[in-house]
Amino acid sequence: MMTDPLADMLTRIRNANRVEFPVVEIPATSVKGQIAQVLKDEGFILDFQIGKFVVDDQRQKTFQASADASEPKRVLRIYLKYGPEGEKVIRHIERASRPGRRLYRRHVQLRPVLDGLGISIISTSKGVMSDRQARAQHLGGELLCTVW
Repeated sequence: MMTDPLADMLTRIRNANRVEFPVVEIPATSVKGQIAQVLKDEGFILDFQIGKFVVDDQRQKTFQASADASEPKRVLRIYLKYGPEGEKVIRHIERASRPGRRLYRRHVQLRPVLDGLGISIISTSKGVMSDRQARAQHLGGELLCTVW
């Protein structure tokens, strides 16, 4: 049993980014998919897919993308982004709120990360979004992580 699946996701992204893997695969949940969507919208990753591995006739595992949320053993596949000369787009990714210490912020308490170069990911009543979107919609919530 994993006590903090979101921290596991961020650690897998951090480790894959450190060794410059093009793809990282993570057990999928709806919150992880929403976080991946925010990272894609803000330009930190190329793309992501949710699906599962299927064994074909030659006993080879192939990834099959699907949108069915009820399937067991779903996998979130994230395609990491690198610059033209191989520089990392995600330089730092860190968990903010933890199971033992939740951090909640009002929209006026959300400060820009690195003067707007980074983002904070917030879980609000209207879904998971970046700190820019939360400030624009005057929404607060749980501060999940920061990325720059």
